[in-house]
Amino acid sequence: MSNFVIPPHVTEGIVQLGQRIRIARIRRGWSVVDLASKAGVNRNTLTALELGKPGTAMGVCFTVLWALGLEKSLDAVADPDTDAHGKGLEASRRPMRAGRPRKAGNDYDF
Repeated sequence: MSNFVIPPHVTEGIVQLGQRIRIARIRRGWSVVDLASKAGVNRNTLTALELGKPGTAMGVCFTVLWALGLEKSLDAVADPDTDAHGKGLEASRRPMRAGRPRKAGNDYDF
């Protein structure tokens, strides 16, 4: 058995996402059965997602967001273009200049 422990802050985020999905479902006037059917998942699985159960598969979450028409909201998640910290780390590992140093002298010496 794994010793994997989800940090409390991450657990809070999972619960918050589940609540947001529930609100989106209710705003559309859909029951749990309606959304589960549209997403092709079991209603118990959808309920677990809405309750923020961390064992719910990521594929289920993405599929439910798709069924709600919210899949575009995932475009910004882990977008490498907005990862300022990662970009900074990458830049710090780059050489100061690209290419090999040139020989001193006349470039046109044949």
